[in-house]
Amino acid sequence: MSLKVSDLQTYFYVREGVVKAVDGVSFELKKGETMGIVGESGCGKSVTALSILRLIPEPGRIVGGKIVFEGEDLLQKTEEEMRKIRGARIAMIFQNPATSLNPVFTVGFQIGEAIDLHQDIPDSQIPEKAVEMLKVVGIPEPGKRAGEYPHVFSGGMRQRAMIAMSLSCNPSLLIADEPTTALDVTIQAQILELMKELRNSFGASILLITHDIGLIAELTEKVAVMYSGHIVENAATEMLFENPCHPYTQGLMASIPKPDIDVERLATIPGVVPDALNPPSGCRFHPRCPKAMDICMEEQPRTIEIEAGHTVSCFLFNQGKEN
Repeated sequence: MSLKVSDLQTYFYVREGVVKAVDGVSFELKKGETMGIVGESGCGKSVTALSILRLIPEPGRIVGGKIVFEGEDLLQKTEEEMRKIRGARIAMIFQNPATSLNPVFTVGFQIGEAIDLHQDIPDSQIPEKAVEMLKVVGIPEPGKRAGEYPHVFSGGMRQRAMIAMSLSCNPSLLIADEPTTALDVTIQAQILELMKELRNSFGASILLITHDIGLIAELTEKVAVMYSGHIVENAATEMLFENPCHPYTQGLMASIPKPDIDVERLATIPGVVPDALNPPSGCRFHPRCPKAMDICMEEQPRTIEIEAGHTVSCFLFNQGKEN
């Protein structure tokens, strides 16, 4: 499995103007890799994920770029062809399981629906397969739980059920959009551990969408840092944590609490996320950047490879290879 996103542009045409939610995003995910996209709310992370599945709601449109999955450009597929890909080859875990599960059908029935739609197995075996998937994700008494409705499940169990549904058709790519946001800290840790185990068991590539850079360190091998529709830094996770280069990435790192250091107040990034309808000229981060120069206000920085596999979009780095 491979996923290559090149110069993706997804815009929303609203009455007030055009919102360039994703504006020239490029990254690559190889077979078996786990990659994170991290950034503040509103930076375009979820829109990027929905663009891969071609699930952009009106008034949004994908206006440019390529999304090449297993050698095929998804932007050239018909809607019927995409329906065969969604769930079967690319699955998605949404951030709020309470709204992702239908309250009027049992959990087992809903998992069975996904299996029935994408797998060629006898109808008589579908309930058994649904129970098996609930067992795989660690839900106790899976046979009993399959016959229960979502409101009976706790938040953590609902998220496990969503993961079971996503994995029921053995997808090549699993997109997890803020999979632990609605859960308490203890359950978050359990879900993360579960995703690690399932990644090893199923061999699926994982694209993790999150605003929590701590989750990135816990689960991913590579990471793209996103700000206001652009990827500003991209590197192997260990490389990024050892050598964060973009001022925005440095700000995110500085805001992480450190258990061995006692401080009265955590570091913050000054200012607010830019207006999506009227973003700043030049580098979109420059109004909040402590290292901004005159050129940052006038031009969009190009992407520079500062070391093998580590790219950054910033005028502080004017040497190296342009991507």
